[in-house]
Amino acid sequence: MLMLAVCVHGKAADLSGMWLGTVTASGVELRLALHITRGEQGGFGGTMDSLDQSANGIPLANIKVEGEAVRFEVPLAGASFEGRLDEEGREIAGTLHQGQANMALTFKRTNAIPVPMRPQEPKKPYPYDEVEASYENPSQGVKLAGTLTVPREGKPVPAVLLISGSGPQNRDEELMGHKPFKLLADYLTRRGIAVLRVDDRGTGGSSGSLMNSTTADFATDALAGIAYLKTRSEVDPARIGLLGHSEGGVVALIAASGSKDVRFIVMLAGTAVPGEQVLYAQGEAILRAQGLNEMMIAANQKIQKRIFETLRAQKDDRAAAETIKGFAGEVEARRAANPWFRRFLELDPAGYLRKVTCPVMALNGEKDTQVLARQNLPVFAKTLEEAGNRDYAIVKLPRLNHLFQTANTGHPSEYARIEETMAPVALETIFHWILKHTNKGN
Repeated sequence: MLMLAVCVHGKAADLSGMWLGTVTASGVELRLALHITRGEQGGFGGTMDSLDQSANGIPLANIKVEGEAVRFEVPLAGASFEGRLDEEGREIAGTLHQGQANMALTFKRTNAIPVPMRPQEPKKPYPYDEVEASYENPSQGVKLAGTLTVPREGKPVPAVLLISGSGPQNRDEELMGHKPFKLLADYLTRRGIAVLRVDDRGTGGSSGSLMNSTTADFATDALAGIAYLKTRSEVDPARIGLLGHSEGGVVALIAASGSKDVRFIVMLAGTAVPGEQVLYAQGEAILRAQGLNEMMIAANQKIQKRIFETLRAQKDDRAAAETIKGFAGEVEARRAANPWFRRFLELDPAGYLRKVTCPVMALNGEKDTQVLARQNLPVFAKTLEEAGNRDYAIVKLPRLNHLFQTANTGHPSEYARIEETMAPVALETIFHWILKHTNKGN
């Protein structure tokens, strides 16, 4: 939409250029960058980047300048911004509105948008082969796309399928400027292990809907990935395993509980207790890492409990969303009132873990505030022992967070600011355990 430019203190208000600001949302600091351009008739258009979420080119709409007042909308995020331009035209101080949340936000002009340093990100040329992978999940009519990295061994090698955590992620599990699955695939493939990493449903080259699917549905995607790996001449079909991060660990358990094709499982910050328990513990841990007091932690748990009770009482997603929107806001309503979240709340991974007979490694970071080591690791050990599975490893790595970065507090706000994508000790631990369980000499 083209708008006529107006004057601010006698000068034409020119918003064109780059602007940078930081907003705190749910305790997490996010850097936002604006790219504003002037239209032929004097109006403005533009896009926004959420730098710490690796979300770039988000369209802006209805950019308006009236006197000192500046306003624009971010339709994809259900958000709007209202602020005031200073006399020099260098700063816009205002408020970002999203649902019921009103967050202070000041944009300042900048000549360059900061590029995050990611020293571990793999760079070409690679000493292995990359294959574009595409295959079907026939049981659910979903097409999956990804990348298979294969060592140049000249003989069939072990292989692992990577399964991402919750939320829409591409094959690199790209988040907060990091690409942990790209790094992990590179690390393992350089050491003789083929790796398949795949776009989530509805992301990149994969079809389907993520939030209208459940964790059990994702397990059928994982089994389709194993079936694909078994067709590759470069892969030894008797040495294929699953590596899941966060929710991906539970996906791996479900898949392995009903399939003899899964020869090992690596769970990175996987959950062992029902989803509702995970979310209560997560909410408390994140707020404590943020430095909030007991009263605020209790208030947050009260809202969580009310959301969960609403979902149990109202089976219709639209009705539940309207109720939740009234006391927790539109964003929380969208997050909670969908098939995936409902199933996650009640899902108990221990039930599937008891059926798993292949070797299992459960790996957690000591400072993980999203999936707590002290809540989940003991349950993994107890359940595997009770089920008679003696080939397992329970590992807690000091100072590492949910992404297995070396961290200070473990709060999610640190993820994007930490240059390290994954601590070397985590990479080494994963590799040596997989090697031990795929070495034909053992």
